[in-house]
Amino acid sequence: MAGLGRSKVSMPSLFSFALSFPRKFAVCLGSSNGVRFFVDGPYNFLAFNTDISKSLVYTPLVLNLVSTRSGRVSFEGDPPFSRLFIGVTSISINEALNKTLLSIDKQGHGGTMINTIVPYTVMQTSIYKAVVRAFTKELPKALRVRPVTPIGACFNSKGIGTSRLGPGVPIIDLHLPNKVAWRIFGFNSMVKVKDDMLCLGFLDGGFEATTSIMIG
Repeated sequence: MAGLGRSKVSMPSLFSFALSFPRKFAVCLGSSNGVRFFVDGPYNFLAFNTDISKSLVYTPLVLNLVSTRSGRVSFEGDPPFSRLFIGVTSISINEALNKTLLSIDKQGHGGTMINTIVPYTVMQTSIYKAVVRAFTKELPKALRVRPVTPIGACFNSKGIGTSRLGPGVPIIDLHLPNKVAWRIFGFNSMVKVKDDMLCLGFLDGGFEATTSIMIG
């Protein structure tokens, strides 16, 4: 296990201290195999045969200095400053959703955390329901099928087309500062659970979740 947070024992911090490298890293959050780069680029992916850093967009990391260890989707003993938060300002699936709970309040609750340990993206209940409602609204009702636990939104894959970006489902946009959007295509949003079933890979984290969105 390699820690990638802000703490002094994380891999970027250790490389920076021991080898005088910049305290930087890049991670490709693939649905199967991921890629990690430490320090500066070039970030050469075999699949693209090019330096992918030339086409990246950037967003600042956000600090959450308040401990929220009691929350359902927090981890015991994890110091708050070591976590990786990004400043999601809104979510849209063809239209903007409610922005409440997306920012971090004075108690350290809310915000959007990146966590490569959890296998799915977990959302506070009100956010989760709004996303699922907007997502399913863009698909034919006949495609909805009984969900597979713990996932709550599943569809008949026979009625969903495919492209190089994965299943042909609605694009989920996470809007960030400086007019940047993290576009989540079907390749990353959908999970194949059966030959004829695709599920939205988001979980309901409960109303008491202290972190509004945890991107797994």
